[in-house]
Amino acid sequence: MSNNSQSMSFNAGQAKGQTQEKASNLMDKASNAAQSAKESLSESGQQLKQKAQGATEAIKEKTGLNK
Repeated sequence: MSNNSQSMSFNAGQAKGQTQEKASNLMDKASNAAQSAKESLSESGQQLKQKAQGATEAIKEKTGLNK
């Protein structure tokens, strides 16, 4: 193989490796963002559940149903 051909092949290999690394980094970032969103929604759901339970208890207290 000529020196020029080897150089082009090497450069193509480097470009492919860099592209794969960038794609991997993007996938990691997307996965982290999805996990963060999932955790945020879970926390919001827990807060909503606690508020609903508090409201239910308040209604029971007002109506005397907690006895």
